[in-house]
Amino acid sequence: MEKNLLEIKGLTKYYDNILAVNNLSLSLNKGEIFGFIGPNGAGKSTTIRSIMNLINKTQGKVLLNGQELGKDDIALKKLIGYLPSEIHLYEDFTVKQMLDYHASFYKEKNISQKRKELVTRLKLDESKKIEDLSLGNLKKLGIVLAFMHEPKLLILDEPTSGLDPIMQQVFYELLKEEKQKGTTIFYSTHILSEVSKICDRVGIIKNGELLKIEKVDEILKKNLNLVTIKSEQLEAIIKELDLDANLKNDNTIKFKNNLAPDKLIKCLAKYKIDKLIIEEATLEDIFLHYYM
Repeated sequence: MEKNLLEIKGLTKYYDNILAVNNLSLSLNKGEIFGFIGPNGAGKSTTIRSIMNLINKTQGKVLLNGQELGKDDIALKKLIGYLPSEIHLYEDFTVKQMLDYHASFYKEKNISQKRKELVTRLKLDESKKIEDLSLGNLKKLGIVLAFMHEPKLLILDEPTSGLDPIMQQVFYELLKEEKQKGTTIFYSTHILSEVSKICDRVGIIKNGELLKIEKVDEILKKNLNLVTIKSEQLEAIIKELDLDANLKNDNTIKFKNNLAPDKLIKCLAKYKIDKLIIEEATLEDIFLHYYM
């Protein structure tokens, strides 16, 4: 696998005196789906808009295929398919007129077959006016616009918001097909359950800081459990396990644990335990571990 289709180096963005993204650096391999994960307000959309030069960076640079990506780099931008989190298009256009207009920028290649395939699979009515589209149909149009010219890099910001469950599955299938073709996908979302379905690696962002980059399969191997204990001796148990937790009224506590179950049980053996539940943490639980 060739590396570094997209490189972000030292990206920093201030809005006046407010730091939105702080010295963020990462590289995307060719042909991978990279999840960019964080809650709303973490800096995901600011990072993406900076990559696309929709807002000015305070500092840092973005490289695509080893070349710095600037506002007027038309040839490089034709290699990108971009789906913003909020889609704003010409409302008096029909869907067909919008797709025709978009296709006019790619006259050097025949994209009619790909366009037709996407419209059919996403069940998009080309005769409808954009102002009459539901949120879900507007998102489907955005997907067609991002995918139809067969870009080398897809940048997707909260792409499944507004899609019903059936269309979400169609969308995931499209992503997997693009990956098989060698397309690189930068996938920004706050829906953590999506990550295990489609992503190879993930970057976790919080308050504009990139906390960690890790392979999804390595995250899933982590020995993290969720433990629920009910006991009248909870204060002593909290001290024994050095937990950052508060005693609850019903003498029950739930906490994240990375001890092996046998070691945990040995620690608890000296106490009277009314209830003990040990659950394997889900991927979502593991990601939330970084935000607690």
